Amino acid sequence: MAKQNAFYAQSGGVTAVINASACGVIETARKNNDQIGTVYAGRNGILGALTEELIDTSSISDEEVQQLRHTPGGAFGSCRYKLKDIETHRTQYERLIEVFKAHDIGYFFYNGGNDSADTCLKVAQLAESMNYPLKAVHIPKTVDNDLPVTDNCPGFGSVAKYIAVSTREAAMDIASMSATSTKVFILEVMGRHAGWIAGAGGLAGQKEGEAPHLIIFPEIPFDRATVMARVDDCVKKYGYCVIVISEGARYADGTFLADAGTTDAFGHKQLGGVAPTLAGMVKQDLGYKYHWAVADYLQRSARHLASATDVAQAYAVGEAGVRLALEGKNSVMPTIVRASETPYKWEIGEACLSDIANVEKFMPRDYITPDGFGISQAGRDYLEPLIQGEDYPPYEGGMPRYVELKHQLAEKKLPDFQP
Repeated sequence: MAKQNAFYAQSGGVTAVINASACGVIETARKNNDQIGTVYAGRNGILGALTEELIDTSSISDEEVQQLRHTPGGAFGSCRYKLKDIETHRTQYERLIEVFKAHDIGYFFYNGGNDSADTCLKVAQLAESMNYPLKAVHIPKTVDNDLPVTDNCPGFGSVAKYIAVSTREAAMDIASMSATSTKVFILEVMGRHAGWIAGAGGLAGQKEGEAPHLIIFPEIPFDRATVMARVDDCVKKYGYCVIVISEGARYADGTFLADAGTTDAFGHKQLGGVAPTLAGMVKQDLGYKYHWAVADYLQRSARHLASATDVAQAYAVGEAGVRLALEGKNSVMPTIVRASETPYKWEIGEACLSDIANVEKFMPRDYITPDGFGISQAGRDYLEPLIQGEDYPPYEGGMPRYVELKHQLAEKKLPDFQP
């Protein structure tokens, strides 16, 4: 079979290591240039395919591709743009196939989370129905760690490390000032439905009394009176209280503590800041002086503090995605398999996209302490290996040196299209 070109795109919120996956895809494709021709990258994710803005990665040097491994953000641009169901948005899916056909693309690598897994599956199904030869492989990525089947998700380990370190360092700051100043510190972290990132904050403390004193998970219904009593007890017992709270904390009826009343491009509820909401409760109910912080983009972009395990796994799934496609696999995703707990060992497996698309994986109840405010030993055993190792980027002039790619676009062959 004559070699065909490949299309790679980054989707949704980026991570500190998504470019390591891009590096894995491009380097592996170059090693197999007898089967894969040009690797095109979508400018701003899947939008780049719809608008036919295809970045020709053959214009990127081997050295620059290598530098992607330690560069945060999305080197080719990402987007929050969900292709809806094929029935009502068929023209968009058919446009993708038209672009792929025009540029002789036979491999589709989509690097993202739950929604992109669904898109990848739908594109594969449409290509098959149109008799277009396409191998579609989803490359896992999400800081939320909520993709099913895979043991963990590339991007999560580095966020977990950042949150654990930040919680410990902030706690030391609060503890040193608590006698005369701040009594309560609240750190808001990402996690709309699953409390994996909040749980990672629990790695900051290892002994009784060490911060965080409370972790508030989306999986555990929020009860104001219970939480306030716990905060008060911690301040009286330890002199201060550190709380890690997930942005998706919710009441028993499912209402988010910080529901802003709007939705994003994926149809998800926009959350308006749970840390200040909780801080207001502390002030009103207990009167303690407080500070709060929102980790926000800092947690997912902190490549300077990335987990070496996470970097290695992110590269490995990019590499494996290409190998699966070359083996003729379609509608699949490379997974991370925990082969051994002690010592921790992992390997790459594979799963069908039909088992992954639009399915969320939540924190198991046994990973959370019986009182609902901390991580259990089982949770710690799961989380700790994922933050192991340091993989510092090169520094120059006291600052990390990251690569910035020039986006050389392939010549357009089709009429303009408005997504």
